Amino acid sequence: MLEQTNPSPTPLEIPRPTRAQAEAAVRTLIAWAGDDPSREGLLETPGRVVRSYEEFFAGYTTDPEEFLSKTFEEVEGYDEMVTVRDIDLMSHCEHHMVPIIGKAHVAYLPHKRVVGLSKLARVVEAFARRLQIQEKLTVQIADTIDRVLQPKGVAVVIEARHQCMTTRGVCKPDSVTVTSRMTGGFRDKVTTREEFLSMIRAR
Repeated sequence: MLEQTNPSPTPLEIPRPTRAQAEAAVRTLIAWAGDDPSREGLLETPGRVVRSYEEFFAGYTTDPEEFLSKTFEEVEGYDEMVTVRDIDLMSHCEHHMVPIIGKAHVAYLPHKRVVGLSKLARVVEAFARRLQIQEKLTVQIADTIDRVLQPKGVAVVIEARHQCMTTRGVCKPDSVTVTSRMTGGFRDKVTTREEFLSMIRAR
């Protein structure tokens, strides 16, 4: 029998540095980049960067499942696809910590109950506001909706530009990465999947 090892701690399990420590780290990076963190134009930059990080990575303090906890059963028997397309998405690449900017398209097949439409966008936002790779982000959104709502199927497609590809490295500004996750009826039925894909293409 193989010995089980403890998994590496996630960012949520690691003690959080103080604000002063975070600002000191920014000053170190400024100096490493070749500038003087004590010059007038950069004096307040560490504080601004830390405040921006609180916005960029607010997803670490958010539970996406809470957004799906309130549902509605008075739907007059509605059981067709519910689709929210073109949800603005802004995340950060966990490899280079530069922006990922794009759109998410989310659909589900209700099973006796539906959820407020804005809650789907909030689930996207909660996972996007973390250090991510697009593949994992796509799975997290779909699987959370599937697990909490227990619908007949979930579909998520993300189309995004990665600044780790567009502004550095290979520098291909027009490249778009597309990822998808299908469960239930969207995975098993070609016609259902095609209906969803046609909806998000119709712009």
